[in-house]
Amino acid sequence: MKLKVKDVEFGYQSVPVLRDVCFELAQSEVLGIVGPNGAGKSTLIRCIDRILKPQKGSILLDERNIKEMRRMELAKKLGYIPQSGHQSFPATVFDVVLMGRRPHIGWRSNEKDNEKVLDVLQMLKIEYLAMRDINEISGGQQQKVFIARALVQEPDVLLLDEPTSNLDIKHQLDVMDAIKKLVREKEISAIMAIHDLNLGSRYSDRIIMMNGGTIVSAGNPSSVLNAENIKQVYGVEAFVRDELGRPYIVPVRPIKPNGNENNRRF
Repeated sequence: MKLKVKDVEFGYQSVPVLRDVCFELAQSEVLGIVGPNGAGKSTLIRCIDRILKPQKGSILLDERNIKEMRRMELAKKLGYIPQSGHQSFPATVFDVVLMGRRPHIGWRSNEKDNEKVLDVLQMLKIEYLAMRDINEISGGQQQKVFIARALVQEPDVLLLDEPTSNLDIKHQLDVMDAIKKLVREKEISAIMAIHDLNLGSRYSDRIIMMNGGTIVSAGNPSSVLNAENIKQVYGVEAFVRDELGRPYIVPVRPIKPNGNENNRRF
């Protein structure tokens, strides 16, 4: 499954959010999208999932425009995980995850579907929550549940909007390891908007850096996550060193708006 984003533009009323965004996603690839708040990362993810409709441009899955696809057909190909989910009605964790099978089975499940749910819960190490009410578990646990729900859809492309935002360090690694493993073993692809540059560096095959609704740099982590790009896009002086063949970013100090660096020593 190949995804192409071509010349996509989107805005709210008169405020542009995305401008001339173009890229391709290869099979079995994890693509990280990084950038400061307001860069357009989440908006881009929502346009790909057709939650938002671009004013210009096109988004293609295997050369087919997603706007021509029925919603349930698209749900079989794209699995979307928002920044956070809120469940207002009582339901067990198992039932919430089972909802991810709906594009394939409608409202009737069988033993095979139940086994898929259990497999994913075990992969994310939350099988012990299966019979708990979704409203009675922590925000970080809920985030892993919604990731599980997307995984049981068996999509060709996973869309993740800050998948580790509510998780502690151990659970961040659990989730990212599971995503990476799934991409490799199932030969699917993933696009993740992520704030943590070091997690993005570690788990992405390729990175897009955005600012002001446009792509300012794209390539492998080492070519994108360099000190100059971080300075220009984030307004932060940083040390970038190699760790296990990946760039590791150590932020040092913010840069003042007039261009002078904060001279405070640490």
